[in-house]
Amino acid sequence: MTPTARPALVAVAHGSRDPGALRTVTALLERVRELRPGLDVRLGHIEIDRPPLADTLAALCGEAVLVPLLLGRGQHVKHDIPRTLATAGRHLRARVVAPLGPHPLLVEALYGRLVEAGWQLDARSVRGTGVVLAAAGSRDPDSAADTRRTARLLGERLGGVPVLPAYASAASPTVPEALRALAARGRHRIAIASYFTAPGRFAAQSAAGAPWIASAPLGAHPALARLVLHRYEEALTCPWAGTGGAAPTPADQAVTSALVPA
Repeated sequence: MTPTARPALVAVAHGSRDPGALRTVTALLERVRELRPGLDVRLGHIEIDRPPLADTLAALCGEAVLVPLLLGRGQHVKHDIPRTLATAGRHLRARVVAPLGPHPLLVEALYGRLVEAGWQLDARSVRGTGVVLAAAGSRDPDSAADTRRTARLLGERLGGVPVLPAYASAASPTVPEALRALAARGRHRIAIASYFTAPGRFAAQSAAGAPWIASAPLGAHPALARLVLHRYEEALTCPWAGTGGAAPTPADQAVTSALVPA
């Protein structure tokens, strides 16, 4: 283990039993490396897939920035990742930055995936068109607030088409409920925007109910790779606080909070 000139970028993925998830996250990080040659980019998982985050941190020395490949503030971002970092040991000084969402670059990736799926809109169809933003779901109210904000931003990007957030678990409305709500408003040309970083059970379940088109997970979209680097580079502009693998200090937590509304 040797210190690097710049802090390592540790991308923290959730992990999935779907083998496509690891392939997708690996492809995303390859894009990140292409954008920043020479940057030490590593991967750690919260659960299921390897390598686990604890092993990734144990192999590092010096400084690191942990970028959650998650789309909102929830249990994993607020508790699980900082808890793992707290056990990393004094060989590593690190901080956790905000999750990927909400952010305009994330909206660009969502828009791009919809276009790839066949999104087309003209004056004749706009009144009957709607979008369900299908997310994993969380009991944390901050996570739901982040998803609602992304839905509003995506609606603006789509020229005012209504976008309803919906969830595969732990929160409401469900995707079928959001589809019915849009249909009740006269929106019968409804797309599912997949608000997932990588393939998995929830993404497949949400897409299966699409009455029109369903976009692919965000995956290795170029805008998502740029957003990963954006989160990393924002962390470098702020003074580092704390040493070792300690949990984030109040200063670091303020940095994370400041990044979320971006």
